[in-house]
Amino acid sequence: MTPSSSPSPQLTATGAPRAGGAGTIAGRTVSRIGYGAMQLERLRTDRDAAIALLRRVVELGVDHVDTAQFYGDGFVNGLIRDAFRPEDGVVVVSKVGADPDPGGAIPLRPAQRPEELRASVEDNLRALGLGQIPVVNLRRLDTGPGLRAEGDQMVDLDDQLAVMTALRDEGKIGAIGLSSVTLDGLRRALPAGIACVQNHYSLVSRDDEEMLRLCVDERIAWIPFFPLGGAFPGLPKVSGDPAASAAAEALGCTPSQVGLAWLLHHAPNMLLIPGTADAGHLEENVAAGRIELDEATLTTLNAVTTHSASGLTLGERS
Repeated sequence: MTPSSSPSPQLTATGAPRAGGAGTIAGRTVSRIGYGAMQLERLRTDRDAAIALLRRVVELGVDHVDTAQFYGDGFVNGLIRDAFRPEDGVVVVSKVGADPDPGGAIPLRPAQRPEELRASVEDNLRALGLGQIPVVNLRRLDTGPGLRAEGDQMVDLDDQLAVMTALRDEGKIGAIGLSSVTLDGLRRALPAGIACVQNHYSLVSRDDEEMLRLCVDERIAWIPFFPLGGAFPGLPKVSGDPAASAAAEALGCTPSQVGLAWLLHHAPNMLLIPGTADAGHLEENVAAGRIELDEATLTTLNAVTTHSASGLTLGERS
């Protein structure tokens, strides 16, 4: 899974056109449409189908895959280890900040303390079979939908960045990203060198527009989770928005594809990681990268009313 040189920035290491064109994360060229692997857990009873789906990811020109050890308690990382080959040039991005809790009401628990972050990186390395993870996102619990820290899990960002920087210096991770971070938190973290930000963001939920613009200025990749909204109750869905539906009808595509295409048009540092366990849905997501939105359509979509999700604490679904 170590990236290799591709013939052209527009082609992956296997020679396939990069899905959505070429983007950059941590100095590496990747497809702007990547793949979020969380939903692979749905294929736990059909491992062959899961491996085949990941091979299809490569065939479709996707070479940026997002994962975490807490996705299926290591199951998803094991699939990634077995499905991808070094010559595929896939850049694997993982995250830390939570651990599996299979018996809990939510199958995750916060793991924010520095020693837990280090242990999680080690767990990811073992499960993925890697000597270095290209990028690891520190999943803060400050904002956005998901878990919240309490008690000894309320850890200062500087203490967390210290261990992440040490892991980078040791060569165990290539670069540091942040997830569910506030604007102030990102500003504090900039001196540590931040490769990407993963926050909740979509056509219908744009709380972090100012942070996105800071990332554009700092050349930090912006990688929205829930890029189509609606991951659990309380979040609006792109598919339910009238403007997205009207644009989809005019373009002969789906509202979800319009939502993904809008994100790619909205900012040059935008990288997408839509997830699915279905090959047909995967192909639809990749096809969104070929949709052109004219100025009139963009103006209409830019005017869509957005909804905040910062107060939702129903559980981690990214």
